[in-house]
Amino acid sequence: MRKKLAVAALVVILLLAVPYFLFPEFLFNIAQKANWFSAGLVKKEIQVDNNRIVYLEGGKGETVLLLHGYTGSKDNWTYFAKRLTREYHVVIPDLAGFGESTKLFDENYNIDSQVKRLDRFAEVLQLERFHLAGNSMGGWIAAVYSARFPQKISTLALLDPAGLMTAKKTEFSLQLEKGVNLLLISSPDDLEKALPYLFVKPPPIPGPFKKVLAAQGMAARQFNAKIMKDLKDEQLALEPLLPMIQAPVCIIWGDQDRILDVSGASILEEGLKNHQTVILKDTGHLPMMEKPAETAAAYMNFLKNQRSM
Repeated sequence: MRKKLAVAALVVILLLAVPYFLFPEFLFNIAQKANWFSAGLVKKEIQVDNNRIVYLEGGKGETVLLLHGYTGSKDNWTYFAKRLTREYHVVIPDLAGFGESTKLFDENYNIDSQVKRLDRFAEVLQLERFHLAGNSMGGWIAAVYSARFPQKISTLALLDPAGLMTAKKTEFSLQLEKGVNLLLISSPDDLEKALPYLFVKPPPIPGPFKKVLAAQGMAARQFNAKIMKDLKDEQLALEPLLPMIQAPVCIIWGDQDRILDVSGASILEEGLKNHQTVILKDTGHLPMMEKPAETAAAYMNFLKNQRSM
């Protein structure tokens, strides 16, 4: 009997292992959908002018709009959003040019263009006033949007935002000035090299899933290179726009960010009228992924403080 049970167990293990290694993309997609479900999010899509925007949406209450960074996607926010959907209506788009949204080589993807697209996205979804948060490039977009459309923003959260031209340069930014973009993926090895720049302690990712992520990065490489060129050609600095932001601002930054130096937090503090700063210890460039519970707790505390004022 024991021998038969052992054989049966071995068969089950093999049946589970075969698709895990032979069909990792299929299982990756299942895991992704499970994460959405767990976070109370549903994938949707909408046509905004000539762009098909794919986004996640869930929860009820005041709207919180979350913007991912360069080479990122809506899934950067899933674990973070899980803590928000119990009290807020959360919307997380794949920004145009990223993830599953439209990619058009004849369009510009600089910050000015993305701000205009974001406003049209908000109009189509009939979001008249909302909380806005962004990480990295998404923070850059969010800050510019808040300066240009102050009447639409209840609060702003900036997580390791880009766009601060006077911040201390990192190894990543110095390499970028030389034309070397360490976030462009040409092989699975490039993904492994990029992870230490993004995280102090990368989230556990199964080997087969890393292959899926590497394949996605390789497929998007050419377009990501085009977007970086658009961003560098524009060089829209945040510093002069900060005094125009009227909404209360939550600044969250990882103290070990190797993409955008934490010195940027003090620049934000100097330029903003109303702000709260949280520096997360032993944290890299993507705090909402590396420490989703702690990051969400800091953000939720900020939102609750604004309610009580």
